[in-house]
Amino acid sequence: MATRRVIIVGAGAAGLMAAGQAAELGANVLLLEKMNRPARKLRITGKGRCNLTNVAPLADFIAHFPNGRFLRQAFSRFFTPDLVAFFQGLGLPTVTERGGRVFPISEKAQDVVDALTRWVRRRGVTLRTESPVERLVIEGGRVIGVQVSGEQDHRADAVIVATGGASYPGTGSTGDGYRLAKAVGHTIVPIRPALVPLETGGDVAPRLQGLSLRNVTARLLVEGKKPAELFGEMLFTHFGVSGPIILSLSRQAVDALHQGQRVTLSIDLKPALDERKLDGRLLRDLDTHGKRQFRTLLKGLLPQKLIPICIEQTSISPDKPAHQITARERGRLRVWLKDFRLGVTGHRPLAEAIITAGGVDVREIDPRSMGSRLVEGLYFAGEVLDVDADTGGYNLQAAFSTGWLAGRSAAGG
Repeated sequence: MATRRVIIVGAGAAGLMAAGQAAELGANVLLLEKMNRPARKLRITGKGRCNLTNVAPLADFIAHFPNGRFLRQAFSRFFTPDLVAFFQGLGLPTVTERGGRVFPISEKAQDVVDALTRWVRRRGVTLRTESPVERLVIEGGRVIGVQVSGEQDHRADAVIVATGGASYPGTGSTGDGYRLAKAVGHTIVPIRPALVPLETGGDVAPRLQGLSLRNVTARLLVEGKKPAELFGEMLFTHFGVSGPIILSLSRQAVDALHQGQRVTLSIDLKPALDERKLDGRLLRDLDTHGKRQFRTLLKGLLPQKLIPICIEQTSISPDKPAHQITARERGRLRVWLKDFRLGVTGHRPLAEAIITAGGVDVREIDPRSMGSRLVEGLYFAGEVLDVDADTGGYNLQAAFSTGWLAGRSAAGG
């Protein structure tokens, strides 16, 4: 039996995993990367620490993806324990941190890239950089190779497209895979930014620039209705808001904004206290510190930067002694602490998004193999597919799992 030749387009997380798996099953593997070195986006993930995956149980893990059912087959074949064991075998032990997030113990994304690159080379993969693929070569409904810019066609028995999305274009993720897939008949779900900072109106966010709020609850309101809320950390910037919970809420915010809907953020600054308990706390503070001015009293409730905003938005005089604050004013303060609002006017561009929503329509992909239902011998893996999730390691596990499955399927495994 002749050795199968597999070409993989894109040497990111999914492409490297696919290449190594195909080679392990005996395929002759050519891995093509258009940039001058592999895995440039992987090098900056997790702020350079590389959040590899998450220890959440499978059902919870899948729930972090809007269309997570598609990934069930890939995750059932290669999931978090397998990935952790895989990197352990490459000499890269991991550590589990808050929220179930898994990182290399070295906390260096570069170590992950180096380990993967050494692994594929040991497996006999031919890795070629600065080799942009212009098109997929199709004959009789089957892929037979690829056209690299300025070269003759490279023939193959199978081709895996693992080109990433369209975020962080400086890393090489410029949407090439969408173009390649569309040219051979695949449907592309419109792409838009996911895990992206949000822009807000007015001057509140710029005045709070640099302020990080921990242990708050952010609620997303779309036309007054609440589709989602998250507890955790957020950050104010010169243009609006960012941070883990904002990024995870951003997908729904972006979709609503694109549909012309009104989007608002409601921030609960005291989520540990319900309205009654918070009112009791305020009453005690006002009674205990009756002679203190309102602005001084707020120092026990809020970060310094938030105090002027609170004073303005509650319309309570900063010089007013605590014992003179009326029940109505106390009510305004209580409501503000539980429902501090910011109007969302937009989002940062796709180039600043951590990941791309949209991509190759997964209804045209066989979830058991990552193979195209339209073109024989063609496979897809990673962010080029219409799969995206919250922050926390979910997206990278999806890249590794779909890459693992595509690589083994393309090699005939």
